[in-house]
Amino acid sequence: MIRTLIVDDDFRVAGVHAGFVAEVPGFTVAGIAHTAAEARARVRELAPDLVLLDVYLPDESGLALLPELATDTIVLSAATDAASVTAAIRAGALNYLIKPFTTRQLAERLTAYARFRTQMTTDRPFTQDDVDRAYRALHDQDRATTPKGQSSATARLVSEQLRTSGSPQSAAEVAGQLGMARATAQRYLTALADSGAVEMRLRYGATGRPEHEYVWVG
Repeated sequence: MIRTLIVDDDFRVAGVHAGFVAEVPGFTVAGIAHTAAEARARVRELAPDLVLLDVYLPDESGLALLPELATDTIVLSAATDAASVTAAIRAGALNYLIKPFTTRQLAERLTAYARFRTQMTTDRPFTQDDVDRAYRALHDQDRATTPKGQSSATARLVSEQLRTSGSPQSAAEVAGQLGMARATAQRYLTALADSGAVEMRLRYGATGRPEHEYVWVG
């Protein structure tokens, strides 16, 4: 099992990410930290295999913490500026996933990391092909989190509405709950369906054409 430490200042978000990780075969949650200081202590105490690290921590930037972590790290953050992404890569982050993301998007990156980890566990000398395969393993399944022209905040709202509704929702129903135009809700729901985060079904009424409805599958 790949023991994973989750570092996020938001207790609710950390819990959601823990649930995501627990659903990926081969991974287990070793612990959760909400500050940089707590993350340092947990790394020393738990010696995790992987850290999922937020940038915005209350006591210190995750980007300042990252170079100190003697473990593999994937950054999960709402920080979208080039400086943050560049700093994370320079400090050794193996991947950078922008919030909001779906269960599937995180699972793909975790699965890719597991493949990478397996490929790196060998005593024989590497060939260039081995190195190339290892790099490809980390990023072959990467996919965009929010389509071009869409707001990540709105995508998060639509995702949460579907995820917490407990029942299939149509574009009109999502629009009514969130106070947005039906066309806007439809555009975001279609993008989520294309990403695999939701499943689109047909709802048949008593009369008229069937209506599309959406179910969160993550």
